[in-house]
Amino acid sequence: MKQIIKTLVLAGITGFIAFAILTVPDEASEASVRGLNIWWESVFPTLLPFFIIAELLISFGVVNFIGVLCEPIMRPIFNVPGVGSFAWIMGMVSGYPTGAKISVHLREEKQITQIEAERLVAFTNASSPLFIIGVIAGGLFNDLKLGILLIACHYIGNTFVGICMRFYGRSKEKGKKPAGNKVSLTRAFKEMHRTRLNDPRPFGQVMGDAVLNSVKTLVMVGGFIILFSVFTKLLYILGISPIIANSFHFVFHAISLPVELALPFLSGLFEITLGSQMISQTFIDSLLAQMVIVSFILGFHGLSVQAQVSSIIARTDIRFAPYFFARFLHAFFASILTIILYKPLYVNREAFELESIPVSEGADQTIWVSILDIIKHAGPFITILFLAISVLILYRRRFIN
Repeated sequence: MKQIIKTLVLAGITGFIAFAILTVPDEASEASVRGLNIWWESVFPTLLPFFIIAELLISFGVVNFIGVLCEPIMRPIFNVPGVGSFAWIMGMVSGYPTGAKISVHLREEKQITQIEAERLVAFTNASSPLFIIGVIAGGLFNDLKLGILLIACHYIGNTFVGICMRFYGRSKEKGKKPAGNKVSLTRAFKEMHRTRLNDPRPFGQVMGDAVLNSVKTLVMVGGFIILFSVFTKLLYILGISPIIANSFHFVFHAISLPVELALPFLSGLFEITLGSQMISQTFIDSLLAQMVIVSFILGFHGLSVQAQVSSIIARTDIRFAPYFFARFLHAFFASILTIILYKPLYVNREAFELESIPVSEGADQTIWVSILDIIKHAGPFITILFLAISVLILYRRRFIN
C-alpha cells in the first residue's frame, strides 16, 4: 500500500508539472533559461576546479595525509575521522554540493563508516563565500558589508550543526575504538604513499576520471537547478505559492517578523537565489528581519540543493534523513546568530567606518564583484570547453582504446 501511494504521488507531481508547463509554456521557458544561465555562467565554472582537485587529491592520497594530521581535531569535536576535515574545508570554500560529493567519495573508498558519512554530509555542505558576498550581499542588497555578517552566522552555525551531529548514531558505534590522537608526519606520509600505490590507474586515466566524474556531477546539478527554477515559477504563476505563503503569516506575526517576507521565504525554501532576490526587493523598514530570513534559507539550502545532495548520496548507503534534519538545525542556528551578531558585526562596524572613512574602502568592496564579473563572462566558454573535453575522453575510451 505504501508503495502504491508513493507511485500515485510521484505520478501526480510529474503530471502536474507537465500540465502546468503546457499551460504556460512561455513563462516555463523563461524560468528554464534563467536556471540554465545560472548554471553555465556561475555554477559550473565555479565548482568544476574544486571538484577536479578534490578527485585528484583523494586519488593521490593527499586527503589521507591531511586526515592523519587532523584526526586529533576532527574526532573530539565532530566525531568523524581526520579525512573529514578535507570535506569540511572544501565544502565551505567551494559551496554545496561539494561536501556531499567528497563525503560520498570517502565512503566509497571505505575511509569512513556509514554513520560517519551521514555526520559528515550533515555539516560539510555550505554556501561559498563568493556566493554570499558577491551574489547576495553585493549583487542583491548592494552592501558588501552584509556579507561579513552572513558568512559569520552561516559558518559558525554550520560548525554548531557538526558539534550536535557528533552524537548522532553513537549507540551503534559502541565498542568501536577511536583512532590514535597523536600527530605523526611519518604515519601521515605512509598513509598517503599507501593510498597512491593501491590505485593501479595511470596518471592520464586518473586525470580523465577526475574530469568525467566532475562534469557528470555538475550536469546533474544543472538539471536540478533548471527543474526547480521552472517548478518555483509555475507555483507562483498558478497562484499556489501565495496561498501556501498565507499559512506562514501567523508564524511570522508570532515571532515579530514582517508578513511581507512570507512569500519570499517560501520561494527561498525552494531555491536560494530566487528567494534572496525577492527578499531584497521587499521594501520593509527592518534590514535585520531580511537578514534573519536570508540566513535561514542559506542554512536550509533550499529544496533544489537538497535534491542535488540526495541524488549524489543515492548510490551509497548514506541516508538522506540526517542531512535533512541538520538543515533545520543550521537554519535555526544561523537565524539566531544573525540576531545576536547583527549589531556588533554590521551596525557598530558601519558607525566605525563612517567615522574613520578609510581610503581603500572602494577597492576592498569591488574585488568580489570583479571576481563574479570575470566568472560570468568566462563561464559559458569554460562550460562548453569542458563539456567538449568530456565528450572527447568518452569517445577515445569507447572507440579508440
